[in-house]
Amino acid sequence: MSARFFLLCGLLLMMIGVISGAFGAHAIKNTVSITYQQTWQTATEYLFYHALGLIALGSYYRDKSLDRWARASGLLFMLGIVLFSGSLYLLVLTGQSSLGMITPFGGTFFILGWASWLVSAGFSGQT
Repeated sequence: MSARFFLLCGLLLMMIGVISGAFGAHAIKNTVSITYQQTWQTATEYLFYHALGLIALGSYYRDKSLDRWARASGLLFMLGIVLFSGSLYLLVLTGQSSLGMITPFGGTFFILGWASWLVSAGFSGQT
């Protein structure tokens, strides 16, 4: 995986975030509870934050080689988006509250992704 791969994934996920935000603001606004609307919003916000993280990661390493920590960071961000945002989207769409048990795993992947980038940028010699 290259820096360009993470940059492109981040850009694609930003587009998906805009679509998700519009869907939440218009398509489901009158069909789900306020709580579920807020849940959808949270999923979309975290998708955006970590899509931006992927764009930043791809840009930061554009002229550098990705070390294993940087690659891990990008993969952890993407897994976090799938598990965190994805589980919340599915929870809202299906009403299956048990999907909420998956969400903390996504959050953990987000934290580990930022920690991996910290190790890569701060301790592995990349500047």
